[in-house]
Amino acid sequence: MIRRHIVFFGFVQGVGFRWRARHAANLYGCTGWCRNESDGSVTMEIQGEEANIGLVLEALQNGRFIEIDRMDAQNIPLEEERGFFTE
Repeated sequence: MIRRHIVFFGFVQGVGFRWRARHAANLYGCTGWCRNESDGSVTMEIQGEEANIGLVLEALQNGRFIEIDRMDAQNIPLEEERGFFTE
């Protein structure tokens, strides 16, 4: 089990990114949150098995209209939480 803080850059707002993130996280049993930032990026914290987080990221990269140019990611400490939420 790991937790990652990820910032996504590119065409990631107004394209269903957060909806797809929540759907994929729930599908693959991950918890966390994501939110739009004022600079046009999206910040996410996601927790789960590393392979499942990879599946969530793959679902985002294959999403219609979503164009991820770059991701800045780092592992962070685990948190006690339930579900995946969007702000």
